[in-house]
Amino acid sequence: MKQCIILAQKGEGKTSPNPLVGCIVLDRNGVIVSCGYHEKYGEFHAEANALKKLKGNEAVGGTLIVNLEPCSHHGKTPPCADLIIEKKLKTLVVAMKDPNPLVSGDGIERCRKAGINVIEDVLTEEASKLNEIFIKNMTKKACYVALKTATTLDGKIATKTGDSKWITGAKARKEVQNIRNRYDAILTTSSTVIKDNPSMTCRLKNGKNPIRIVLDRQLRTDFNSKIYNSTGAKIYIVIDKNLSPQKVSTIPNNIEIVKCPVENGKFDLPFLFEKLFQIKIMSVLIESGGELNGQAVSLGLVDKIYQFVAPKILADKSGINAFEGRNISKIADALEFKIGQIKMFDTDILITLYKNKH
Repeated sequence: MKQCIILAQKGEGKTSPNPLVGCIVLDRNGVIVSCGYHEKYGEFHAEANALKKLKGNEAVGGTLIVNLEPCSHHGKTPPCADLIIEKKLKTLVVAMKDPNPLVSGDGIERCRKAGINVIEDVLTEEASKLNEIFIKNMTKKACYVALKTATTLDGKIATKTGDSKWITGAKARKEVQNIRNRYDAILTTSSTVIKDNPSMTCRLKNGKNPIRIVLDRQLRTDFNSKIYNSTGAKIYIVIDKNLSPQKVSTIPNNIEIVKCPVENGKFDLPFLFEKLFQIKIMSVLIESGGELNGQAVSLGLVDKIYQFVAPKILADKSGINAFEGRNISKIADALEFKIGQIKMFDTDILITLYKNKH
């Protein structure tokens, strides 16, 4: 099952809105005879990719291991459960049930009724983490929201002059490219575009350039900025829904418009993320400044935080904080997150945190 999960990760950035799935087939003697993974949305699923490589009756009486329940419905491809039955496998090992209501136990039940021995809940926690985006999409009917920031030890993302290059080292910045590749879209603000002129692309070999979303209430950004350069990915600009038609008409044709309510000078983020899900953006990575970061976490909208921390201290009260906007007097009022993982990248640390459901 661990090998299935590793196989599944090869599809990162290519399968959305489908899940990441890997599959391994053993013959009746327990020897691996085939492997496969879901390589791209709209193409064959992991089970089909593994089973179509088999020769003759290699799978008869064997075992199929997969990190997500085989589908049982006709989508862009035929049901994988039917293919498993057709190949006369003896045993099916599954990490977790499919959270998609169209499947949700039906694929497993179909295989059981055909006489296949089904073993469930193998490395379920690891499998759930792998497909956390898909699970939220299916169970909450909502966009998965992650946030990435890089800070000094005292929580600063920039000096008082706005200088932020570079807080972290080269290896940490390379890992950011891997993170970007996992999400449908990157979201930032007009302030970040004006200050840093970022491209917000994914520079991995064979990586996917995510959709870029710029929050720009009053159209302050220059449309010659790097973020608006076409790379084959869609570009959205989020504007005040009451912005004058004359200003709206200045937006270039290659940029799609999302109109959003504004309250007290800030976008209605719950409305925005609901709208993004409606237009089939399944996951968003926020890469921005302290104001948007603070607003998003304060509203409980952020599912996951990638917090890079460099062994540097500004010791300057005027430095820019990673999270801004709240005015509290008690530690008991702090927003709590759970630490999921800690990794080192040279001298920098990446702490991955999850929203505390309690």
